[in-house]
Amino acid sequence: MDKASAIKLSLVIPLFNEAENLADLYREITASCQGLGAPFEMIFIDDGSTDDSFRRLKELQAADPRMKIIRLRKNFGQTAALSAGFDYARGDIIITLDADLQNDPKDFPLLVQKIEEGYDIVSGWRLKRKDKFVSRRLPSMAANWIISKTTKIKLHDYGCTLKAFRKEIVKNIKLYGEMHRFIPAIASTMGVKVAEVKVHHRPRIHGKSKYNIFKSIRVALDLLTVKFLLSYSTRPLQIFGLLGLFTGAVGGILALILSYQRLILRMGIANRPLLLLAILLIVIGFQFVTMGLLGEIMVRIYHETAEKHIYVVREVVDSEPARES
Repeated sequence: MDKASAIKLSLVIPLFNEAENLADLYREITASCQGLGAPFEMIFIDDGSTDDSFRRLKELQAADPRMKIIRLRKNFGQTAALSAGFDYARGDIIITLDADLQNDPKDFPLLVQKIEEGYDIVSGWRLKRKDKFVSRRLPSMAANWIISKTTKIKLHDYGCTLKAFRKEIVKNIKLYGEMHRFIPAIASTMGVKVAEVKVHHRPRIHGKSKYNIFKSIRVALDLLTVKFLLSYSTRPLQIFGLLGLFTGAVGGILALILSYQRLILRMGIANRPLLLLAILLIVIGFQFVTMGLLGEIMVRIYHETAEKHIYVVREVVDSEPARES
């Protein structure tokens, strides 16, 4: 059995400017994985860091061949970084976590145990989350409720990066935008079993959060895409047909009212610009929505048929021979 096939566990850790956390994170990960008693690898994805992160990663990797560094050419975002990690991961079980030390590697056994019980995806639930309530926890609670209702996959904490996956699940999922948090929902079309376990969450000590309100807006837009792909990707006529019937019915009712006013009440309708403007806005809104959804499908087709990645690797630091592309 070669070394690649012997690996049971792959740790995928995306990071951006987390130099001060890396040494402690490495120690905690190795201690937890050694306690599991299974061969493992650590894949750190440097997502265009501008601090000392890459140098510190190289120092750690030089002393531990189980560690691999994927350095991206710029900051592509967490979804792209995770996608790169999934592509290079060789373990049967893949665990993702943040590099800010807020996720606790001591929770790895809980995730692995659930996978071994027969689940395909195990998601962490930060029950006692150590973040600010108004700016982080409250929006997250609202988002989790909306996502659960929209996707029909009920999870308390979609935003928790600490998750475990069977290799065959993530290897067959294409990620774009901010869709890494929607993996359980996207994978539901494959008939997966999803579990959720309570995990520890710790306050950030070093560095600063990369979260901002603009990410929430992008997540909301990606949720629309996920809902469309889950419900209507193979039957788009149902959504476009309903919109068409609705707009057609509104237009028909307005036409009947105008006809009644013109033919029965003898009222002039040629000077009704406000009504024309309302109809125009409805049509334009309909066109924008349909163009956006069709554009999402076209982007997916483009990436999947062209096998174009959403990230660009600058270099890979690994003790194994270079992988052929």
